[in-house]
Amino acid sequence: MAHIDLDDGIPGLPSLLRFRPETAGALSALAETLLRGPSPLARGERELIAAYVSTLNDCRFCAGSHSACAAAQLEGGMSLVEQVHADPDAAPISDKLKALLRIAAAVQRSGKDVTAEHIAAARAAGATDVEIHDTVLIAAAFCMYNRYVDGLGTSVPPDPGPTRRWPNAWSPTATAPPPPARTPGDRRVPEPRGRPGTAPGTRRQKPKAALAWRPPLPVPRAEMPRASRSKTVI
Repeated sequence: MAHIDLDDGIPGLPSLLRFRPETAGALSALAETLLRGPSPLARGERELIAAYVSTLNDCRFCAGSHSACAAAQLEGGMSLVEQVHADPDAAPISDKLKALLRIAAAVQRSGKDVTAEHIAAARAAGATDVEIHDTVLIAAAFCMYNRYVDGLGTSVPPDPGPTRRWPNAWSPTATAPPPPARTPGDRRVPEPRGRPGTAPGTRRQKPKAALAWRPPLPVPRAEMPRASRSKTVI
């Protein structure tokens, strides 16, 4: 039972985004940038960091959903994700990712637990300053998301077993509240084709501001402006 008046039929974070749309946009944009925006870390690696921190925080909703997202994007699938949760140092992942996960675990305990030794080990394994930055920010942000989800007592779907596959529960591209239900009187207007006024009866196109926003595709590092290579592009 949620601590506030939430729709218990909607699990986890989506119920909070629907309850408070004034903050939903910023929270969704942050997750989108961290997990899908430009970064030298692969999307699957970033999802794995989010899932690992959520597991350490015992947030079942975020751990389950982000584990599924990571498994879908990593070659080892859910088996690899489960190995990382059990023991990152023994999992078949790169030394660099192991070092970054140690940093994420330190952030989960306390930001002050990140030591110079953690950073030196990550750099020795090949991690860049941007990768270290993004790891710390993902870990810190998901501590917030985990506490947000559990602190308000959101509902969690029944545990489906070790695969933790909760389809459509959460994904970086589905963080906004669902659109209002359509009524029988609603009629969808087809998308206009061609330029306005090119033929009789042509519908006027929607202004650009009304078009749906789509997240930018990650920019390859080699194509980034020199000034952008040393910091996160947001």
